[in-house]
Amino acid sequence: MTREVHHYIGGDTVSGTSNRFGDVYNPAEGAVQARVALATRDEVTKAIDVAAAAQPKWAATNPQRRARILGKFVELIRENMDELAALLSSEHGKVLADAKGDIERGLDVLEFAMGAPHLLKGEYSDSVGTGIDTYSMRQPLGVVAGITPFNFPAMIPLWKLGPAIAAGNAFILKPSERCPSVPFRLAELASEAGLPDGIFNVVNGDRTAVDALMEDPRVRAYGFVGSTPIAQSIFSRAAELGKRAQCFGGAKNHCIIMPDADLDQVADALVGAAYGSAGERCMALSVALPVGKETADVLVEKLTERIANLKVGAYDDPNADYGPLVGRDALDRVRRYIGEGVDAGAELVVDGRDLVVPGHEAGFFIGPSLFDNVTADMSIYTDEIFGPVLCIVRVSDYEEALKLVNDHEYGNGVAIMTNNGGAARDFAARVQVGMVGINVPIPVPIGYYTFGGWKASGFGDLNQHGPDAFRFYTKTKTVTERWPSEPSTGAKFIMPLGDQS
Repeated sequence: MTREVHHYIGGDTVSGTSNRFGDVYNPAEGAVQARVALATRDEVTKAIDVAAAAQPKWAATNPQRRARILGKFVELIRENMDELAALLSSEHGKVLADAKGDIERGLDVLEFAMGAPHLLKGEYSDSVGTGIDTYSMRQPLGVVAGITPFNFPAMIPLWKLGPAIAAGNAFILKPSERCPSVPFRLAELASEAGLPDGIFNVVNGDRTAVDALMEDPRVRAYGFVGSTPIAQSIFSRAAELGKRAQCFGGAKNHCIIMPDADLDQVADALVGAAYGSAGERCMALSVALPVGKETADVLVEKLTERIANLKVGAYDDPNADYGPLVGRDALDRVRRYIGEGVDAGAELVVDGRDLVVPGHEAGFFIGPSLFDNVTADMSIYTDEIFGPVLCIVRVSDYEEALKLVNDHEYGNGVAIMTNNGGAARDFAARVQVGMVGINVPIPVPIGYYTFGGWKASGFGDLNQHGPDAFRFYTKTKTVTERWPSEPSTGAKFIMPLGDQS
């Protein structure tokens, strides 16, 4: 009998009642391994009911006690790392080492969120006027929700829920129906760590579940990661409803390679950044901009050599560099883009479309592909392919490369490879992208800095993790107080002045 994944509401498994299910594939086998229940509106409402009832007591809990529960949660995740990684890999396809990295980056943010007692502190000013003091406090929003993608089934849910619950909110997660098992297991471990029932709930579903979360007035904020059109739609809808949203969309991450860079180091960096996790990362590096013909010629040669030695295999193959794409639709899309690149006149130096992994012939595998002489009008340059495809766009100088980056509609991540400090400093100052790497090909900030893209890659004023997360999941209340010690001198009819005298 096919395994089924249901919902986690109020500290327990809740069986779906919709009789609607989504198929959960093993991408290495190309076969269905489980079914996930798709929630009804009533089931989503039940989760919101439970969260709203539990949140006030949780908000009143000492932040240090909340942090201790997060600490126990971190311990349990580490103790169950192998199980979680195997679950994650079997549904997403990424190799086990990469799956563990997915979980570890989520734990970075949980550990940062354990600093809630400090991060939630307000400000205090005494004697702003005669006998008058002013202070501020940060208070939770109430019930908040996360809508997360398939490509990081552990990391992004943890990025959302860690700061949210540490700040005193109740959290409802709507994970990708492609990879539901790890989010469900995380909810079980959170309960085991001592998180009160109803503070972390998981509802699996499709647009029906998302609409129910959006339209309920008790859900005050949304964190979303996915495609740009949906990110923009959710952000706009939240604004119409007077709610907060941080929504992250697509990406097309560039890397400028200056002539002075060590091209062996660059080639190693680009191969890992472009082809790791089969390119299914919003921070995957998909465009290389070598400056000058000699730089480009040498780089293409070195990349071709390294690509020939990459091994693609099932997630449990310890020698595999990366695994399959998540689904048949993803495989078809990547193959289509490669065909469009060829038709547009780009030079396909390495063609990965016909890769077959022995013993896994039905899996959703595709080999690494490398294009040279790509131009800015080609779809393989303008669009996010979300697969193991690297495009070489040759440029004559640094200014041409910088203009390409700044003119692109996406602004998620970018890198420069150089030994010139002046060029690096100028690049960091002028590039119009949210996350910048200098000799770092995938510039994902550590958990105590903020993560977020610009332009069509991100919508909202506050980003994921770091101090921004606590600002997003709380509202500020400012109190001005006076304890009269003198008799009243009569009514005053002017606006209080800065010194409140």
